[in-house]
Amino acid sequence: MRIGRNAGSYVVPLLVLMVVAFDVPILLMLASSVLAPHPTVAHWAELTETPIYVRVLGNTFQIALITSVVCGLIGYPLAYWMRGLGARAQLAVVTLVLLPFWISILVRTYAWIVMLGNNGVVNRSLIGLGITDKPISFLYNQLGVTIGTTNVLLPFLVLPLFAAMLKIDERLLQAAATLGAPRRAIFWRVFFPLTLPAFAAGLVLVFILTLGFYVTPAILGGGRVPMISNMLDVLINQMPRWELAAAISTLLLAATLALYGVYRTIAARGAA
Repeated sequence: MRIGRNAGSYVVPLLVLMVVAFDVPILLMLASSVLAPHPTVAHWAELTETPIYVRVLGNTFQIALITSVVCGLIGYPLAYWMRGLGARAQLAVVTLVLLPFWISILVRTYAWIVMLGNNGVVNRSLIGLGITDKPISFLYNQLGVTIGTTNVLLPFLVLPLFAAMLKIDERLLQAAATLGAPRRAIFWRVFFPLTLPAFAAGLVLVFILTLGFYVTPAILGGGRVPMISNMLDVLINQMPRWELAAAISTLLLAATLALYGVYRTIAARGAA
């Protein structure tokens, strides 16, 4: 009993500090979308009736969807390949996947400018191989933003998926093989369904992270691929339109919470 009371004496002040320092400012900011300068829904009406805001919101969700699909197409085969390696090789590959986390996102994003520029490694290689006779525009468009975003967020899908694959009981696969199932049937009817919860949860996680991505779209998009985070920067720091930014942030938070609920549901089913 004494231990519980002592623990509460530490926990309660920390909870109060977290609520005051983190939650209250966010709630005040969100409330300003309907309370500033007086109770009104004008900011929400402006958000839904102005084409540029609707277009940016749609563009952000489109890039988030494309990035999630590309991460899935690259991440699943990569995780599956890593699972089949030996212990030392797995450690080396996991280190390579984790290596980008130790490098600043800013540095990695600028590195893509060197790679994808008109005189970059990619274009010079394509021209040298005769695939194209002039540089392909990879930068300052949706393609460049998708490449950079995928590069940054891919480990968030690969690592949890790889961990889920390692937990699969090999005896299940051996039992299916013993019963005469071909390798393709074992993969699609036994292995893939067991990894599906972790795979889906990783896709949702990448989608959520892409919605709020700022640095990479700002640099590789060059201001020509507006996303929600870039629009919030303009509304707050240049115009400033705090009330409209609060309305957009509320919409983004609602979408993120909905997707997080989907993520938690999928993760819970995977853990069951």
